[in-house]
Amino acid sequence: MASRDIPGVIAPPPLIYLGFLMIGWGAGRLIEEPGLGLDRNLRGGIALAGLALGLFIEAWAAGLFQKAKTAVQPWKPSTALVTTGIYGVTRNPIYLGFAITYLALAVGLDSALAIILLFPCLLIVDRFVIQREEVYLAARFGADYGAYRHRVRRWL
Repeated sequence: MASRDIPGVIAPPPLIYLGFLMIGWGAGRLIEEPGLGLDRNLRGGIALAGLALGLFIEAWAAGLFQKAKTAVQPWKPSTALVTTGIYGVTRNPIYLGFAITYLALAVGLDSALAIILLFPCLLIVDRFVIQREEVYLAARFGADYGAYRHRVRRWL
């Protein structure tokens, strides 16, 4: 990390979430899982509401990065520390938005296995994406990031 100005995450986070979702849904189809047992219309409503919420959070967070003129993508250098708006509530709103979107899609797909796989997905994101980003941000922004980290929770 000393030679490159990036956090060195293991993979693009959206691909991690998508991979777990597709494995859960695909495996559920192969084993013919019974699904969630929810009425189709209820599932659709939950999925639409979750998608709207997840995408809203992601867009809000990404917009704050754009306003600060810093990269959203973890494979590009961070040039500013964003701590306002939704970043005053959670240090990782984009990953939270991805998790909500994932859950909404899993409900829409009627896949209990995909919902179960959200937990290991979040563990991977936490350990191999967020922790690497936090080390990078601490080195890049020093005491400012340290103060922010003590003031705002990682997830919620």
